[in-house]
Amino acid sequence: MWRLTGVIFLGWGLGSMHVDTEMKTYYAARAPYYDAVYEKPERRADIAFLSAHLPSRLSGLDVLEVACGTGYWTQHIAPAAQRYVATDAVLEPMEFAKLRPGVNDVQFVQADAYDLPKHLEPFTAAFAGFWFSHIPIEQRARFIAGLHGLLLPGARVIFIDNSEVQCRELPVVECDEHGNTYQSRPLRDGSCHRVLKNFPSERELHVLVSALGARAVQFKTLDNFWVFEYQVNAVP
Repeated sequence: MWRLTGVIFLGWGLGSMHVDTEMKTYYAARAPYYDAVYEKPERRADIAFLSAHLPSRLSGLDVLEVACGTGYWTQHIAPAAQRYVATDAVLEPMEFAKLRPGVNDVQFVQADAYDLPKHLEPFTAAFAGFWFSHIPIEQRARFIAGLHGLLLPGARVIFIDNSEVQCRELPVVECDEHGNTYQSRPLRDGSCHRVLKNFPSERELHVLVSALGARAVQFKTLDNFWVFEYQVNAVP
């Protein structure tokens, strides 16, 4: 069930140019077969739900997508939006995003998630899929505050991300002094990469955004993912 507690949506992209080099290398190399994660049988029901739910929640709005990656979610949401700007810090995945169906009117911008372009017109919504879990705990408030600076009061925000179910396949192998957790991720070329992957609780998310002017907060747990929605009230 939804637990009521507005909306931006954060999908499997790389939002910051300041993340470590190994993570950027990992996502650039993985770009050609990124979509394989959506084809896992145990995820099909969740993907089907999100493919319908997200466009319905962002329909008719001016949407900013953070960390668009290869554009898997861009292709679903953009046709329903009034205006759509998709950003990512890494060019390789974004080149695949530009080839997706339904993205002819999308403006693609290479941009750091912690330093989003200030020249863009304000947005009435934002989306980020599978990016929030890659934000260091100590940088979360900075990211949210910067994002809110591009949103109008009342803007809808949606984040989606992996639940801890993912750890069955990719267990956490390291924890740093800030509480950030890391996975060791193999690629098809035989290389293995250290990737920051946090699993925030519903309460952590609620406390974070409420302190930065959010209201109407909702959290939904799926079989493999979670969906977090809220509304921007005012920039602190």
